[in-house]
Amino acid sequence: MADDRRESALPSTAYAVLGLLTMTGEVTGYELRKWAMNMRYFYWSPAQSQLYLELRRLRDRALVYERTEAQPGRPDKRYYTITDTGRRVFRDWLDHSEVGPPLLKHSVALRLFFGHQTSHSRLREVLTQYAEWARRQQQELSALKGDMLPALRYSSIVADWGVGYFAAEINAVESALASLDAMDSEVGES
Repeated sequence: MADDRRESALPSTAYAVLGLLTMTGEVTGYELRKWAMNMRYFYWSPAQSQLYLELRRLRDRALVYERTEAQPGRPDKRYYTITDTGRRVFRDWLDHSEVGPPLLKHSVALRLFFGHQTSHSRLREVLTQYAEWARRQQQELSALKGDMLPALRYSSIVADWGVGYFAAEINAVESALASLDAMDSEVGES
C-alpha cells in the first residue's frame, strides 16, 4: 500500500502516458509521441524529451514494461506496454485524485495585463490574431470530432468541451476589444 501512495504522486504527464498505453498495444516511444501530438486539442502535449523521461520513470516503478529489440547498425528499438500495476495506479488516479485547477499560462492575457506599456493598436492586433487562432482551433476540433471512431466517445466529449472553451476565449477577446474601445472613447472625451 505504501508503494501505491508513492506512485500516486506522479506528475500529470505520467498519468497521460499511462492512459495512452491503456488505449494501445505495445508501442514505441516514437509512436506514443505521435499519439501525444494528436492530443494537442485535448490539453496535453509534452515535449519529446519529457515523454521519454516519463517512460523511464514509469518503467523504473514497474508501471510499464519495456522490451528492447536490437536493430543492426541503429540504436535498439524500445517497446512499451502498461503493466497490471500501471493499470491499477492509473485507475486509482482516475477514480480518487483530487480535482484541482488547471495550470493556465496565457501569454495573450499576460500581455493585456501589461498593456500600459504598449499601444492599444498593438493590443488589438494581438487580440485579433489570438481570436483568429482560436477560431481555427474550433474548426479543427469540430472536424476532428467528426472523424472520431465510436470507441473514442469520451474523447469526443472533450472535443465538445474544447469547442466551448475556444468559444469562451473568443467571447473574452471580443469583451477585451470592447473595453479597449471604451477606454479610447474616454480618452477622446477628456
